Amino acid sequence: MHTDLAPEFAGSADGEAAAAILRKCVHCGFCTATCPTYQLLGDELDGPRGRIYLIKAVLEGVAPSRKTQIHLDRCLTCRNCESTCPSGVNYGQLLDIGRKLVDARVKRPRGEGALRWALRQGLPSPLFAPAMRLGQTLRPLLPGVLQGKVPARQDAGPWPSAVHARKVLLLAGCVQPAMSPNINRASARVLDAAGIQSVIAPGAGCCGAVKFHLNDQDGGKNQMRANIDAWWPHLAQVEAILMNASGCGVMVKEYGHLLQDDPLYAAKAARISALTRDLSEWLPELSGLLADRVLPERAAQAGAIAFHPPCTLQHGQRLRGGVEQHLGRLGFNIRVTGVEAHLCCGSAGTYSVLNPGLSGELRARKLGHLNATFDTGKPDLIVSANIGCITHLQSGTTTPVRHWVEVLDQALHKAL
Repeated sequence: MHTDLAPEFAGSADGEAAAAILRKCVHCGFCTATCPTYQLLGDELDGPRGRIYLIKAVLEGVAPSRKTQIHLDRCLTCRNCESTCPSGVNYGQLLDIGRKLVDARVKRPRGEGALRWALRQGLPSPLFAPAMRLGQTLRPLLPGVLQGKVPARQDAGPWPSAVHARKVLLLAGCVQPAMSPNINRASARVLDAAGIQSVIAPGAGCCGAVKFHLNDQDGGKNQMRANIDAWWPHLAQVEAILMNASGCGVMVKEYGHLLQDDPLYAAKAARISALTRDLSEWLPELSGLLADRVLPERAAQAGAIAFHPPCTLQHGQRLRGGVEQHLGRLGFNIRVTGVEAHLCCGSAGTYSVLNPGLSGELRARKLGHLNATFDTGKPDLIVSANIGCITHLQSGTTTPVRHWVEVLDQALHKAL
Protein backbone atom coordinates (compact mmCIF):
# COMPACT_ATOMS: atom_id res chain seq x y z
CA MET A 1 0.00 0.00 0.00
CA HIS A 2 1.66 3.22 -1.17
CA THR A 3 1.55 6.16 1.20
CA ASP A 4 2.29 9.81 0.36
CA LEU A 5 3.41 11.17 3.71
CA ALA A 6 2.29 14.71 4.54
CA PRO A 7 5.20 17.15 5.03
CA GLU A 8 4.79 17.09 8.82
CA PHE A 9 5.43 13.32 8.86
CA ALA A 10 7.91 12.94 6.02
CA GLY A 11 11.33 12.13 7.44
CA SER A 12 10.00 11.61 10.97
CA ALA A 13 10.66 8.33 12.78
CA ASP A 14 6.94 7.61 13.23
CA GLY A 15 6.08 8.56 9.66
CA GLU A 16 8.79 6.46 8.06
CA ALA A 17 8.10 3.47 10.32
CA ALA A 18 4.38 3.63 9.54
CA ALA A 19 5.00 3.96 5.81
CA ALA A 20 7.23 0.88 5.87
CA ILE A 21 4.51 -1.12 7.61
CA LEU A 22 1.82 0.13 5.23
CA ARG A 23 3.88 -0.93 2.21
CA LYS A 24 3.41 -4.56 3.27
CA CYS A 25 -0.41 -4.31 3.32
CA VAL A 26 -2.14 -5.55 0.15
CA HIS A 27 -5.61 -4.76 1.63
CA CYS A 28 -6.71 -8.37 1.04
CA GLY A 29 -9.14 -8.35 3.97
CA PHE A 30 -8.13 -11.70 5.46
CA CYS A 31 -7.68 -9.87 8.77
CA THR A 32 -11.35 -8.95 9.03
CA ALA A 33 -12.32 -12.61 9.33
CA THR A 34 -10.44 -12.96 12.61
CA CYS A 35 -11.04 -9.51 14.12
CA PRO A 36 -13.27 -9.68 17.22
CA THR A 37 -14.64 -6.15 16.94
CA TYR A 38 -15.43 -6.54 13.24
CA GLN A 39 -17.31 -9.75 14.03
CA LEU A 40 -19.35 -7.98 16.70
CA LEU A 41 -19.99 -4.68 14.90
CA GLY A 42 -19.73 -5.53 11.20
CA ASP A 43 -18.21 -2.12 10.43
CA GLU A 44 -15.18 -2.01 8.11
CA LEU A 45 -13.72 0.79 10.24
CA ASP A 46 -13.86 -1.51 13.28
CA GLY A 47 -11.63 -4.05 11.58
CA PRO A 48 -7.86 -3.95 10.93
CA ARG A 49 -8.14 -3.00 7.26
CA GLY A 50 -10.42 -0.08 8.00
CA ARG A 51 -8.23 1.15 10.84
CA ILE A 52 -5.20 0.90 8.55
CA TYR A 53 -6.97 3.18 6.06
CA LEU A 54 -7.79 5.65 8.85
CA ILE A 55 -4.14 5.77 9.95
CA LYS A 56 -2.95 6.07 6.36
CA ALA A 57 -5.28 9.04 5.84
CA VAL A 58 -3.85 10.80 8.90
CA LEU A 59 -0.30 10.21 7.65
CA GLU A 60 -1.29 11.74 4.31
CA GLY A 61 -2.56 14.89 5.95
CA VAL A 62 -6.26 14.26 6.56
CA ALA A 63 -7.27 15.76 9.92
CA PRO A 64 -8.46 13.00 12.28
CA SER A 65 -11.80 13.35 14.05
CA ARG A 66 -13.31 12.03 17.24
CA LYS A 67 -14.79 9.26 15.07
CA THR A 68 -11.27 8.27 13.98
CA GLN A 69 -10.20 8.13 17.62
CA ILE A 70 -13.16 5.96 18.63
CA HIS A 71 -12.51 3.39 15.89
CA LEU A 72 -8.87 3.12 16.94
CA ASP A 73 -9.86 2.91 20.62
CA ARG A 74 -12.18 -0.01 19.89
CA CYS A 75 -9.27 -2.16 18.74
CA LEU A 76 -8.35 -4.74 21.40
CA THR A 77 -4.75 -4.92 20.13
CA CYS A 78 -5.20 -8.69 20.25
CA ARG A 79 -3.00 -9.02 17.12
CA ASN A 80 -5.09 -11.89 15.80
CA CYS A 81 -4.88 -10.09 12.47
CA GLU A 82 -1.09 -10.43 12.55
CA SER A 83 -1.43 -14.21 12.85
CA THR A 84 -3.79 -14.18 9.86
CA CYS A 85 -2.02 -11.64 7.63
CA PRO A 86 -0.25 -13.31 4.66
CA SER A 87 1.93 -10.23 4.13
CA GLY A 88 3.40 -9.90 7.62
CA VAL A 89 1.92 -6.49 8.43
CA ASN A 90 3.03 -5.35 11.90
CA TYR A 91 -0.40 -4.03 12.74
CA GLY A 92 0.23 -3.62 16.47
CA GLN A 93 3.17 -1.30 15.84
CA LEU A 94 1.17 0.67 13.28
CA LEU A 95 -1.74 1.06 15.71
CA ASP A 96 0.58 2.42 18.42
CA ILE A 97 1.80 5.04 15.96
CA GLY A 98 -1.71 5.85 14.76
CA ARG A 99 -3.12 6.28 18.26
CA LYS A 100 -0.21 8.52 19.21
CA LEU A 101 -0.76 10.78 16.17
CA VAL A 102 -4.53 10.93 16.58
CA ASP A 103 -4.46 11.60 20.34
CA ALA A 104 -2.08 14.51 19.72
CA ARG A 105 -4.71 16.07 17.41
CA VAL A 106 -8.07 15.09 18.91
CA LYS A 107 -9.03 16.14 22.43
CA ARG A 108 -10.85 13.53 24.45
CA PRO A 109 -13.99 14.24 26.51
CA ARG A 110 -13.03 15.28 30.03
CA GLY A 111 -14.39 12.21 31.81
CA GLU A 112 -12.80 9.79 29.38
CA GLY A 113 -9.47 11.57 29.64
CA ALA A 114 -9.63 11.47 33.44
CA LEU A 115 -10.36 7.73 33.44
CA ARG A 116 -7.47 6.99 31.13
CA TRP A 117 -5.17 9.14 33.29
CA ALA A 118 -6.30 7.28 36.42
CA LEU A 119 -5.57 3.92 34.81
CA ARG A 120 -2.15 5.05 33.56
CA GLN A 121 -1.12 6.40 36.93
CA GLY A 122 -3.01 4.08 39.25
CA LEU A 123 -2.39 0.55 38.00
CA PRO A 124 1.44 0.73 38.06
CA SER A 125 1.46 2.78 41.28
CA PRO A 126 2.72 1.50 44.67
CA LEU A 127 -0.68 2.64 45.95
CA PHE A 128 -2.46 0.00 43.87
CA ALA A 129 -1.74 -2.80 46.38
CA PRO A 130 -3.23 -1.06 49.46
CA ALA A 131 -6.16 0.13 47.36
CA MET A 132 -6.79 -3.44 46.21
CA ARG A 133 -6.60 -4.73 49.81
CA LEU A 134 -9.18 -2.13 50.86
CA GLY A 135 -11.40 -3.12 47.93
CA GLN A 136 -11.12 -6.79 48.89
CA THR A 137 -12.10 -5.98 52.48
CA LEU A 138 -15.16 -4.06 51.27
CA ARG A 139 -15.87 -6.44 48.38
CA PRO A 140 -19.22 -7.76 49.70
CA LEU A 141 -20.50 -4.16 49.81
CA LEU A 142 -19.36 -3.21 46.32
CA PRO A 143 -21.69 -3.09 43.29
CA GLY A 144 -21.55 -6.16 41.07
CA VAL A 145 -19.58 -4.37 38.34
CA LEU A 146 -16.84 -3.41 40.79
CA GLN A 147 -16.81 -6.83 42.43
CA GLY A 148 -15.80 -8.25 39.06
CA LYS A 149 -12.72 -6.03 39.05
CA VAL A 150 -11.76 -6.90 42.63
CA PRO A 151 -10.96 -10.60 43.04
CA ALA A 152 -11.41 -12.20 46.45
CA ARG A 153 -8.32 -12.18 48.65
CA GLN A 154 -6.07 -15.14 47.92
CA ASP A 155 -3.88 -17.29 50.13
CA ALA A 156 -0.56 -17.12 48.32
CA GLY A 157 1.38 -19.81 50.17
CA PRO A 158 5.11 -19.69 50.91
CA TRP A 159 7.99 -18.55 48.70
CA PRO A 160 10.64 -21.32 48.45
CA SER A 161 13.79 -20.69 50.47
CA ALA A 162 16.18 -23.14 48.79
CA VAL A 163 19.25 -21.83 46.95
CA HIS A 164 20.04 -23.46 43.59
CA ALA A 165 22.90 -23.10 41.14
CA ARG A 166 20.39 -22.57 38.34
CA LYS A 167 18.65 -19.20 38.55
CA VAL A 168 16.12 -17.16 36.57
CA LEU A 169 14.68 -13.70 36.96
CA LEU A 170 10.93 -13.34 37.46
CA LEU A 171 9.02 -10.10 36.90
CA ALA A 172 6.62 -9.61 39.79
CA GLY A 173 4.51 -7.19 37.74
CA CYS A 174 2.37 -4.27 38.83
CA VAL A 175 -1.16 -5.57 39.49
CA GLN A 176 -0.51 -9.31 39.77
CA PRO A 177 1.10 -9.34 43.26
CA ALA A 178 -1.95 -7.57 44.68
CA MET A 179 -4.69 -9.27 42.65
CA SER A 180 -3.33 -12.81 42.50
CA PRO A 181 -0.15 -13.18 44.57
CA ASN A 182 -0.21 -16.96 44.34
CA ILE A 183 0.76 -16.87 40.65
CA ASN A 184 4.26 -15.61 41.38
CA ARG A 185 4.72 -17.88 44.37
CA ALA A 186 3.39 -20.92 42.53
CA SER A 187 5.81 -20.15 39.69
CA ALA A 188 8.70 -19.98 42.16
CA ARG A 189 7.65 -23.26 43.83
CA VAL A 190 7.33 -25.11 40.51
CA LEU A 191 10.75 -23.88 39.41
CA ASP A 192 12.19 -24.75 42.83
CA ALA A 193 10.89 -28.31 42.50
CA ALA A 194 12.84 -28.50 39.23
CA GLY A 195 16.00 -27.24 40.91
CA ILE A 196 15.77 -23.65 39.66
CA GLN A 197 15.82 -20.58 41.91
CA SER A 198 13.60 -17.59 41.12
CA VAL A 199 15.02 -14.11 41.68
CA ILE A 200 12.93 -10.93 41.75
CA ALA A 201 15.14 -7.89 41.25
CA PRO A 202 14.44 -4.90 43.50
CA GLY A 203 13.47 -1.95 41.38
CA ALA A 204 11.78 -3.95 38.63
CA GLY A 205 8.11 -3.02 38.33
CA CYS A 206 5.51 -2.57 35.63
CA CYS A 207 6.65 -3.80 32.23
CA GLY A 208 5.49 -0.51 30.69
CA ALA A 209 2.51 -1.89 28.79
CA VAL A 210 -0.19 -0.02 30.72
CA LYS A 211 1.23 3.43 30.09
CA PHE A 212 2.51 2.68 26.61
CA HIS A 213 -0.82 1.39 25.32
CA LEU A 214 -2.72 4.26 26.96
CA ASN A 215 -0.54 6.59 24.89
CA ASP A 216 1.90 7.65 27.57
CA GLN A 217 4.64 6.14 25.46
CA ASP A 218 7.39 8.16 27.12
CA GLY A 219 6.21 7.03 30.56
CA GLY A 220 6.08 3.43 29.40
CA LYS A 221 9.61 3.63 28.02
CA ASN A 222 10.86 5.06 31.31
CA GLN A 223 9.46 1.98 33.06
CA MET A 224 11.22 -0.22 30.51
CA ARG A 225 14.53 1.52 31.24
CA ALA A 226 13.97 1.10 34.99
CA ASN A 227 13.45 -2.64 34.53
CA ILE A 228 16.56 -2.94 32.39
CA ASP A 229 18.58 -1.15 35.06
CA ALA A 230 17.14 -3.44 37.77
CA TRP A 231 17.83 -6.64 35.83
CA TRP A 232 21.20 -5.77 34.36
CA PRO A 233 23.37 -6.62 37.42
CA HIS A 234 21.79 -10.11 37.59
CA LEU A 235 22.22 -11.19 33.98
CA ALA A 236 25.54 -12.95 34.53
CA GLN A 237 23.93 -15.28 37.10
CA VAL A 238 20.61 -16.15 35.39
CA GLU A 239 19.64 -18.32 32.45
CA ALA A 240 16.58 -16.34 31.42
CA ILE A 241 14.03 -13.71 32.36
CA LEU A 242 10.77 -15.64 32.80
CA MET A 243 7.32 -14.08 32.47
CA ASN A 244 4.23 -15.69 33.96
CA ALA A 245 1.94 -12.97 32.58
CA SER A 246 1.84 -13.24 28.80
CA GLY A 247 0.92 -9.56 28.46
CA CYS A 248 4.15 -8.58 30.19
CA GLY A 249 6.06 -11.15 28.17
CA VAL A 250 5.07 -9.77 24.80
CA MET A 251 5.97 -6.25 25.94
CA VAL A 252 9.40 -7.15 27.35
CA LYS A 253 10.17 -9.14 24.21
CA GLU A 254 9.61 -5.89 22.29
CA TYR A 255 11.94 -3.73 24.41
CA GLY A 256 14.63 -4.12 21.76
CA HIS A 257 12.33 -2.68 19.09
CA LEU A 258 10.81 0.04 21.24
CA LEU A 259 14.17 1.34 22.51
CA GLN A 260 16.13 0.81 19.31
CA ASP A 261 16.69 4.55 18.87
CA ASP A 262 17.87 5.11 22.45
CA PRO A 263 21.69 5.35 22.30
CA LEU A 264 22.06 4.43 25.98
CA TYR A 265 19.62 1.52 26.10
CA ALA A 266 19.29 0.07 22.59
CA ALA A 267 21.90 -2.68 23.03
CA LYS A 268 20.80 -3.48 26.58
CA ALA A 269 17.13 -3.61 25.54
CA ALA A 270 17.95 -6.01 22.72
CA ARG A 271 19.74 -8.33 25.14
CA ILE A 272 16.87 -8.20 27.63
CA SER A 273 14.39 -9.09 24.90
CA ALA A 274 16.58 -11.97 23.72
CA LEU A 275 16.71 -13.41 27.26
CA THR A 276 12.97 -13.13 27.89
CA ARG A 277 10.79 -16.23 27.78
CA ASP A 278 7.22 -16.97 28.71
CA LEU A 279 7.10 -19.53 31.51
CA SER A 280 5.35 -21.95 29.15
CA GLU A 281 8.41 -21.94 26.89
CA TRP A 282 10.23 -23.76 29.69
CA LEU A 283 7.53 -26.41 30.01
CA PRO A 284 9.27 -28.91 27.68
CA GLU A 285 12.20 -29.00 30.12
CA LEU A 286 10.14 -28.56 33.28
CA SER A 287 7.75 -31.38 32.40
CA GLY A 288 10.72 -33.75 32.15
CA LEU A 289 12.24 -32.56 35.41
CA LEU A 290 8.92 -32.76 37.23
CA ALA A 291 7.51 -35.97 35.74
CA ASP A 292 8.17 -37.96 38.92
CA ARG A 293 7.06 -35.11 41.19
CA VAL A 294 3.48 -34.81 39.92
CA LEU A 295 1.10 -36.75 42.15
CA PRO A 296 -1.34 -38.55 39.81
CA GLU A 297 -4.20 -38.25 42.27
CA ARG A 298 -3.66 -34.49 42.51
CA ALA A 299 -3.64 -34.15 38.73
CA ALA A 300 -6.87 -36.15 38.57
CA GLN A 301 -8.47 -34.02 41.29
CA ALA A 302 -8.10 -30.97 39.06
CA GLY A 303 -10.80 -32.50 36.86
CA ALA A 304 -11.66 -31.37 33.35
CA ILE A 305 -9.58 -28.27 32.57
CA ALA A 306 -10.36 -25.85 29.72
CA PHE A 307 -7.35 -23.77 28.67
CA HIS A 308 -7.85 -20.26 27.33
CA PRO A 309 -4.69 -19.17 25.49
CA PRO A 310 -4.37 -15.37 25.85
CA CYS A 311 -3.97 -13.29 22.70
CA THR A 312 -0.63 -12.05 24.03
CA LEU A 313 0.55 -15.65 24.13
CA GLN A 314 -0.81 -17.07 20.87
CA HIS A 315 -0.70 -13.95 18.67
CA GLY A 316 1.71 -11.58 20.37
CA GLN A 317 4.37 -14.21 21.14
CA ARG A 318 3.24 -16.83 18.60
CA LEU A 319 3.25 -19.56 21.25
CA ARG A 320 0.59 -22.21 20.73
CA GLY A 321 0.02 -25.71 22.00
CA GLY A 322 2.71 -25.89 24.66
CA VAL A 323 0.63 -25.56 27.81
CA GLU A 324 -1.98 -28.15 26.95
CA GLN A 325 0.54 -30.53 25.40
CA HIS A 326 2.96 -30.66 28.32
CA LEU A 327 0.38 -30.52 31.12
CA GLY A 328 -1.42 -33.31 29.32
CA ARG A 329 1.77 -35.38 29.39
CA LEU A 330 1.97 -34.80 33.13
CA GLY A 331 -1.46 -36.36 33.61
CA PHE A 332 -3.83 -33.39 33.53
CA ASN A 333 -7.10 -33.61 31.59
CA ILE A 334 -6.67 -30.31 29.74
CA ARG A 335 -8.07 -29.16 26.41
CA VAL A 336 -8.46 -26.05 24.29
CA THR A 337 -11.94 -25.31 22.97
CA GLY A 338 -12.47 -26.29 19.36
CA VAL A 339 -14.47 -23.13 18.62
CA GLU A 340 -12.93 -19.67 18.28
CA ALA A 341 -9.97 -20.42 20.52
CA HIS A 342 -8.10 -17.75 18.55
CA LEU A 343 -10.50 -14.96 19.54
CA CYS A 344 -9.96 -12.49 22.39
CA CYS A 345 -11.85 -12.87 25.67
CA GLY A 346 -12.34 -9.09 25.88
CA SER A 347 -9.91 -8.35 28.70
CA ALA A 348 -7.10 -6.77 26.66
CA GLY A 349 -5.37 -4.84 29.44
CA THR A 350 -7.52 -1.84 30.33
CA TYR A 351 -9.99 -2.49 27.50
CA SER A 352 -12.57 -4.08 29.82
CA VAL A 353 -12.71 -0.83 31.79
CA LEU A 354 -12.71 1.54 28.81
CA ASN A 355 -15.04 -0.51 26.60
CA PRO A 356 -17.16 -2.56 29.00
CA GLY A 357 -19.97 -3.28 26.54
CA LEU A 358 -17.85 -4.87 23.82
CA SER A 359 -15.64 -6.50 26.42
CA GLY A 360 -18.63 -8.10 28.12
CA GLU A 361 -19.97 -9.46 24.82
CA LEU A 362 -16.63 -11.05 24.03
CA ARG A 363 -16.37 -12.55 27.51
CA ALA A 364 -19.82 -14.13 27.25
CA ARG A 365 -18.96 -15.53 23.83
CA LYS A 366 -15.64 -16.91 25.09
CA LEU A 367 -17.15 -18.49 28.21
CA GLY A 368 -19.83 -20.14 26.09
CA HIS A 369 -17.15 -21.85 24.02
CA LEU A 370 -15.05 -22.75 27.06
CA ASN A 371 -18.08 -24.32 28.73
CA ALA A 372 -18.58 -26.53 25.66
CA THR A 373 -14.97 -27.77 25.56
CA PHE A 374 -15.86 -31.18 27.02
CA ASP A 375 -18.68 -33.37 25.74
CA THR A 376 -19.42 -34.46 29.31
CA GLY A 377 -20.42 -30.98 30.45
CA LYS A 378 -18.85 -27.81 31.76
CA PRO A 379 -15.19 -27.90 32.74
CA ASP A 380 -14.32 -28.13 36.41
CA LEU A 381 -11.66 -25.47 35.95
CA ILE A 382 -10.61 -22.84 33.43
CA VAL A 383 -6.93 -21.91 33.21
CA SER A 384 -5.10 -19.19 31.35
CA ALA A 385 -1.69 -17.53 31.28
CA ASN A 386 -2.37 -13.84 31.92
CA ILE A 387 -3.72 -12.07 35.00
CA GLY A 388 -6.01 -9.84 32.94
CA CYS A 389 -7.73 -12.75 31.20
CA ILE A 390 -8.03 -14.66 34.47
CA THR A 391 -9.67 -11.78 36.33
CA HIS A 392 -11.94 -10.87 33.43
CA LEU A 393 -13.17 -14.41 32.81
CA GLN A 394 -13.68 -15.05 36.54
CA SER A 395 -15.97 -12.01 36.76
CA GLY A 396 -18.35 -13.73 34.34
CA THR A 397 -18.49 -17.28 35.70
CA THR A 398 -18.69 -19.30 38.90
CA THR A 399 -16.27 -21.88 37.46
CA PRO A 400 -12.85 -21.31 39.06
CA VAL A 401 -10.38 -19.55 36.75
CA ARG A 402 -6.68 -19.84 37.58
CA HIS A 403 -3.23 -19.64 36.08
CA TRP A 404 -2.02 -22.99 34.74
CA VAL A 405 1.10 -22.83 36.92
CA GLU A 406 -1.07 -22.76 40.06
CA VAL A 407 -2.65 -26.06 39.01
CA LEU A 408 0.75 -27.61 38.37
CA ASP A 409 2.01 -26.31 41.71
CA GLN A 410 -0.96 -27.82 43.54
CA ALA A 411 -0.24 -31.23 42.05
CA LEU A 412 3.38 -30.98 43.24
CA HIS A 413 2.62 -29.56 46.65
CA LYS A 414 2.87 -32.71 48.78
CA ALA A 415 6.12 -33.71 47.06
CA LEU A 416 7.89 -30.50 48.02
